[in-house]
Amino acid sequence: MEVCYQLPVLPLDRPVPKHVLSRRGAISFSSSSSLFGAPDPRQLSQRRGAISYDSSDQTALYIRMLGDVRVRSRVGFDPEGKGSYSYLCIDFRTLHCDTTCVSAGPVSGRRLRRLLSFQRYLHSSRLLRGTPHLNPLHILDEDYTGQAKCMLERVATWNFDIFLYDRLTNGNSLVTLTFHLLNQYGLLELFQLDMVKLWRFLVMVQEDYHSLNPYHNAVHAADVTQAMYCYLREPKLAKSLTSCDILLGLLAAATHDLDHPGVNQPFLIKTNHYLAKLYRNSSVLENHHWRSAVGLLRETGLFSHLPAEDGLKMEHQLGSLILATDISRQNEYLGKFRTHLDQDDLCLSNASHRHFILQMALKCADICNPCRPWELSKQWSEKVTEEFFHQGDIEKKHRLEVSPLCDSQSNSMANIQIGFMTYVVEPLFAEWGRFSDTRLSQTMLGHLGLNKASWGGLVQQEGSTSPEENLLPEDNVTSPVLLLPL
Repeated sequence: MEVCYQLPVLPLDRPVPKHVLSRRGAISFSSSSSLFGAPDPRQLSQRRGAISYDSSDQTALYIRMLGDVRVRSRVGFDPEGKGSYSYLCIDFRTLHCDTTCVSAGPVSGRRLRRLLSFQRYLHSSRLLRGTPHLNPLHILDEDYTGQAKCMLERVATWNFDIFLYDRLTNGNSLVTLTFHLLNQYGLLELFQLDMVKLWRFLVMVQEDYHSLNPYHNAVHAADVTQAMYCYLREPKLAKSLTSCDILLGLLAAATHDLDHPGVNQPFLIKTNHYLAKLYRNSSVLENHHWRSAVGLLRETGLFSHLPAEDGLKMEHQLGSLILATDISRQNEYLGKFRTHLDQDDLCLSNASHRHFILQMALKCADICNPCRPWELSKQWSEKVTEEFFHQGDIEKKHRLEVSPLCDSQSNSMANIQIGFMTYVVEPLFAEWGRFSDTRLSQTMLGHLGLNKASWGGLVQQEGSTSPEENLLPEDNVTSPVLLLPL
């Protein structure tokens, strides 16, 4: 028996139906004065819930829903039924959850509260049931807190162990590290950010990452934020970036994979997932990460004290940074970066050039794992490979074509990593080294070379096929990036 969680899919070309808005907790916010007959937004904004976006407006309209969704079950798997598959109803954010509780007892007697972030539902439901959270935010052992503070004194070092720091902060690495960095730059005072709102925003961001994703989780976001901080300290950037640039850079790093479902864009497209429909198959995940971040900014009111025009501008720039992490546009950004360096025309006093460098810095931070020391890099490699193979298992289960590099039977972790380093990481960091020829760049390239050699030794021991055979299609040897399941 397969269990489906039926999700409401809103039409893209029509206003939100009134029967949807009449559901308990449903809200529609828009930049216009129309609320489709919804109640007073000042009352509605106090309600808790998930965020879903109307892609027709670039200012990130959103609908928050607390409607109950009944669990529906189907027997068997009928690939011909009405031209769709039963698993298309599944919210892939819940793929890692324990299904034993779903299959026990009468289905009709249970109702699941549908939240866009399944993680936030888990946190809130524990509190409602009186069940203690495994990692309470407000209770940290004194010794561990002290050790975490000591680690933060070395947060600018490239061998910063984010896994250890996450353990020392009791699973709250993203909240504590991002708050520390923003405070260290004096951005709370400079932008008059309310400390309570900021902390609430960061907690909600951390909760909206899926903790059971092997790779795309809050620890990855914290790691990217720490790497971004290292890049912001590079001489060329440190003397040129404005406080607004730094604020956006750190927030973009912390939210760049917000609410990631643990599967890639091609998977969402070929399964006709509602996110793919919502964003019309274009930068699906990146758009979702951005709009989710904007939703949390508005829900917490972090920038509500700023002039409306400034707030919208910051939301747009935040989106521009997050959208740059789309791996399918890697060659586009890399080509532009290379052209600037060849022509030596980058001027960091120019706001658009500074923003472009922030985009490149975030791209580097997002995929810098192969440039970390081997002990850290290898852990990340294991996690991302586990996530790839999990997607492949889902595709096999539902008789879909298995995505490249997601088949555990025909791919090895070593081959995947060598291909990733060769075709994605090396070209990007070679150009970054040209732009910022510093000790940090030399260190990263040094680790990259050593790590690649280590994986090469493992490939020889395994006697497996070359990474080129796994990465490159026969008829398109110029675009291996498009095959990467990121």
